[in-house]
Amino acid sequence: MPRAIVRQFPCRSDNFGVLVHDPASGKTLSIDAPEERPILDALEREGWRLDTILTTHHHADHVEANGALKARFGCEIVGPAKERAKIPGIDRTVSGGDRFRIGEFAIEVIDTPGHTLGHVSYFLPDEKLLFAADTLFSLGCGRLFEGDPATMWASLLRLRELPDDTMLHCGHEYTATNARFAVDVDPGNPALRNRALEVERLRVAREATLPVQLGQEKLTNPFLRADNPELQAEMGMSGADPVEVFRTLRERRNGY
Repeated sequence: MPRAIVRQFPCRSDNFGVLVHDPASGKTLSIDAPEERPILDALEREGWRLDTILTTHHHADHVEANGALKARFGCEIVGPAKERAKIPGIDRTVSGGDRFRIGEFAIEVIDTPGHTLGHVSYFLPDEKLLFAADTLFSLGCGRLFEGDPATMWASLLRLRELPDDTMLHCGHEYTATNARFAVDVDPGNPALRNRALEVERLRVAREATLPVQLGQEKLTNPFLRADNPELQAEMGMSGADPVEVFRTLRERRNGY
């Protein structure tokens, strides 16, 4: 039975901050630390104290507030072993396949390299929560700053295996642009067209497009569908290696 209290809020220009609170133990987690002030404001609104930062990868817009938050709260900073040297204030390293607990939360670590070579995602199976940061976006995926298409495709397949009712949280609000691109490459997908309309409505209302059910992403996100025959046909790549389809999608999205 899910028991987490989740608070999502904007940080920087287009990042998301997320706090996850366990009412049983009183423990509070921050997924990454993109900006100090919004995180402090969210903690103060709820009357929570920060215990742990779960770091997904080393990019500055995900670790900027590590030092300030650690100095204020003495919180533990957890992050990927492969990026230990690049993550400020890190206390504990994790790798794909690791399982640990914080309060009442069971947490699984999934290796999701591609955006960076050490990127990890955090899955809370009992809470049905996935924090994929810059690996998987709604209707998109992260740029390949350090990895290659085969590496990122393998990472997306790992996330695609998770249950449909998992709620996906991502690192950025990119969904409106992603939706326009997705409709361009997969125009015959009715579920995608419905999602694009929903995204437009949410953004006009200045509401967040996340979180979103992973099952919906499996039906609509072209980057999760590189092995789908209908999408391949739309792209003129029927029967192609899914890695090559993914490569083409990512290259087109880079210039979109």
